[in-house]
Amino acid sequence: MFLAAGLLVVLALIFGPSLWVKLVMKRYSLEKPEIPGTGGELAQHLIERFSLKDVEVEVTELGDHYDPIEKKVRLLREHYESKSLTAIAIAAHEVGHAIQDQQGDKRLATRTKMAPVVDKVARWSVAIISLSPVIGIITRHPMPFSLLLFLGLSGFIARMMIHVVTLPIEFDASFSKALPILREGKYVSQSNEKAVSRILRAAALTYVSAALADILNLGRWIAILLRR
Repeated sequence: MFLAAGLLVVLALIFGPSLWVKLVMKRYSLEKPEIPGTGGELAQHLIERFSLKDVEVEVTELGDHYDPIEKKVRLLREHYESKSLTAIAIAAHEVGHAIQDQQGDKRLATRTKMAPVVDKVARWSVAIISLSPVIGIITRHPMPFSLLLFLGLSGFIARMMIHVVTLPIEFDASFSKALPILREGKYVSQSNEKAVSRILRAAALTYVSAALADILNLGRWIAILLRR
């Protein structure tokens, strides 16, 4: 019974934030005719208002994000074309990252440099662990557990480092950039500010969900390795 309860707590901690983020985004995704422009139009307006050099807005299918390499604010079509609270909050959040970039935010620069390296390390670590039995057969020498554990941990530890760097950047984009911009520019009514705050918090917590999922994945690989 205690084991089942513990498992439920772990699952709630890992999947709860992700579920909450989706519910918040969906709750405020209804069109509001009183909003003067779509998410895409707001993003373009803010880029011009803050004179963000070489930054463009485009539709993506890979999730809302700002690409500091190509200088592009990318929004899902439902956010780019919608006049919902979710659409304008997400647009302002991603432009917040573009503002960070223009201001030379060192945390954003660090994450940009780390991301491709971490991605490669994570993919290679998983590949090596997965292929370890084959490697053992070919070399006729099984890979030592300590080496497998090191390789497995390296990829996930690298991803954890990215999450540690990312979270302050996300909260800054939401609450030091997007929310003041939307409030001071009167892009949302005072009655909707609370809802927008929830959406911006959800946008930032997207990465908490990713971090918790990585912790679960790390535990799974450790369990696999311990059985060998």
